[in-house]
Amino acid sequence: MSNYISESKIEELEIKANEARELLIEMLTEAGSGHTAGPMGMADIFTAMYFHVLNHDPKNPDMPNRDRFILSNGHICPIRYVSMAMAGYFPVEELKTLRKFGSRLQGHPERERLPGVETTSGPLGSGLGQACGIAYGARMDWQSPSPEDSANRRKFRTYCAMSDGEHDSGVTWEAVLFAGKNKLSNLTGIIDRNNIQIDGFTEDIMPLENLRAKYEAFNWHVLECDGHNIEAFVDAIEEAKAIFEKPTVIIAHTIPGKGIREIEFDYNWHGKPPKPEEAKKFLDELRTLGGKIKSEHQ
Repeated sequence: MSNYISESKIEELEIKANEARELLIEMLTEAGSGHTAGPMGMADIFTAMYFHVLNHDPKNPDMPNRDRFILSNGHICPIRYVSMAMAGYFPVEELKTLRKFGSRLQGHPERERLPGVETTSGPLGSGLGQACGIAYGARMDWQSPSPEDSANRRKFRTYCAMSDGEHDSGVTWEAVLFAGKNKLSNLTGIIDRNNIQIDGFTEDIMPLENLRAKYEAFNWHVLECDGHNIEAFVDAIEEAKAIFEKPTVIIAHTIPGKGIREIEFDYNWHGKPPKPEEAKKFLDELRTLGGKIKSEHQ
């Protein structure tokens, strides 16, 4: 049993994550475009972040000491939008506007459109560098010797969600080097290690392994967990907070399309939404799964 999260909280989060997957299917079907596999696979992690891990306030999204949650792989923003709506940043009904003209919920998130979104993302590989800058600036604030600056010191943590496929990009590794060199212990990276990208499996297109050894060589503390085990993920987040001499990356092993057996592990669903007839079948499966989750905890 975890020291950081109760059994009742785990049950609550597992139920919410399944509800998030249902909302994902509904919004993607309404949009007729968007990414399915990655958002479904990250539903457990985003639910844990927004409902347990992050220090944030949907009613005050710009509070100075909020944790910063950077989404580098912007194409999985549907799960961020769903999590934010469920948390109260905007009405759940607005999810049906995804990718529509004039919507705040664009296919990749835009910082100035939606309160609570820290950075605009889209070009893969940019997010970790942005997160490094935020974490480095925050540390400069808390190390300032000036007494008048003390009220402005930022004791927040910075988190950065990344895809495994974006590690094909050289700019990602520049940021990895920067964070390791500067010992950014207030930074935690979260890699969605689902082993797929748009054209196929990562290890066929541009092999990434040994991913752990690469990060360790660049002076990062590396943790690995089952990305669908909320207790294990929360434990990894808490361990990261206890590491003071280097940044931490959590390699979260996930199943793309998690929750819908027909599309799990299928890279063809990376950037494809369900058709209405598929959505009905998928939602029936998720509702059945939701019933099983509730019965398992009784």
